[in-house]
Amino acid sequence: MSIRTPIARVRGLGSARSGTDHFWHQRLTAVANVILVTAFVVILVSLLGRSHAAVIQILGSPLVAILMLLMIGSVTYHMKIGMQVVIEDYVHDDKWKFAAIIANTFFAVAVAACCIYALLKISFGV
Repeated sequence: MSIRTPIARVRGLGSARSGTDHFWHQRLTAVANVILVTAFVVILVSLLGRSHAAVIQILGSPLVAILMLLMIGSVTYHMKIGMQVVIEDYVHDDKWKFAAIIANTFFAVAVAACCIYALLKISFGV
């Protein structure tokens, strides 16, 4: 029998000690993605029919590059969290679950790194 109040037990964040972090991070990145992906689509549509040099110039501008970097980070983190939830819910063998979560993390980091590298290469013209 515990002398802790119900709210104290809830604030203990359960046995995993993570509480609802994933839930809130996924919701926060979803809201950010609405704004950032909308900006991405607007930029993408504005690039239609332009020459390669014009596209490189627009994507290399600081404001556009920063928006794209924010979108890459938000989308890949959102993707990682969402896939991790699916893995945790549907993979029941602990060894496979652990391996899948590690592979999911590496995949998300690889996708983000490739996108960021390409955008920085365009931005800095290296």
